[in-house]
Amino acid sequence: MGLKAPRLLTATIGAMSALLMVKSVTLVQAAAEEPGGAMAAQAALAPAKPDNVAKEAAKPAAPALTAAAPVTPPMGESERAVLMSLRERREALDERARALDQRAAELAAADKRLEERVTQLTALQTRLETLEAGRQTRRAENWAGLVKTYEAMKPREAATIFDALDMQVLLQVLDRMQERRAAPVLAAMQPDRARLATQLLAEMRTRAITPPDAAAPNPVPKG
Repeated sequence: MGLKAPRLLTATIGAMSALLMVKSVTLVQAAAEEPGGAMAAQAALAPAKPDNVAKEAAKPAAPALTAAAPVTPPMGESERAVLMSLRERREALDERARALDQRAAELAAADKRLEERVTQLTALQTRLETLEAGRQTRRAENWAGLVKTYEAMKPREAATIFDALDMQVLLQVLDRMQERRAAPVLAAMQPDRARLATQLLAEMRTRAITPPDAAAPNPVPKG
């Protein structure tokens, strides 16, 4: 009988332990199915922390050390004066640069206007030269037709007309006539008229081949 009592007590303790384990597992599964239950279940199964560890975890984290802001030394009067002088110098340079830019823009505009004016004058000169060339061509054609008319006439008939013709017109006609055509006409003209026309024609041809800036010969003094 003495041996049966301890065995019965051991069996009873083992059964109670198994029942307690089953209940604990059931409670853990029930807690895991609820929101946040997994963490609660792990907390339930985890061993309890000592009080000092819990107190250390509950302490707020120490604030991070921040770098101290640099201290700016106070500015002296001399330094302030130098800075003001540099600022004024920079403003003066900026103003000068703006003035130079404006001057450059004005010069560029003036050059552009000058180029346009030169282009206009060049076009005008070309047009005038073209008009003058056309006028000279028509003038030469008119004189050529008139000369051809007199060359086709008999010398005596042409001489009669030349004796009464204006001297300037007569010189232009004689200057353009062929020499073999002009000689019989001059011979049939009045002698004084023919002599004057010949002299003036020679002077006109001399002026045509003499440069405009040639100095006139000095007259030889009579001794």
